Amino acid sequence: EVQLVESGGGLVQPGGSLRLSCAASGFTFSQYDMSWGRQAPGKGLEWVSGIASGGDTTYYADSVKGRFTISRDNAKNTLYLQMNSLKTEDTAVYYCATDLIVGGRPSFPYGNRGQGTQVTVSS
Repeated sequence: EVQLVESGGGLVQPGGSLRLSCAASGFTFSQYDMSWGRQAPGKGLEWVSGIASGGDTTYYADSVKGRFTISRDNAKNTLYLQMNSLKTEDTAVYYCATDLIVGGRPSFPYGNRGQGTQVTVSS
């Protein structure tokens, strides 16, 4: 059974940082592109960042470029999202998901998705 379990969310002040983790099991993690997405209150699902299966190529939405860093550890079957300089508009439930990134274009939402972790940016 495919499982994706996000953790690391919480309440942080504007300008602060958080590091999200996504523990994967039930599939060969190293063979899959992965993405992070988010859903803010009252809004649709938004792709945030993606990473190729080997970890050598990363992609970012313009809204987070320069502030967020995606990475993965295939030996630990874990995906990460380092979020710096957080803004109130980053408040959302963050999900990790399997993806298919072709020509730099993510297919998110695609495949399996975790239950999400809440990130709240507020003073």
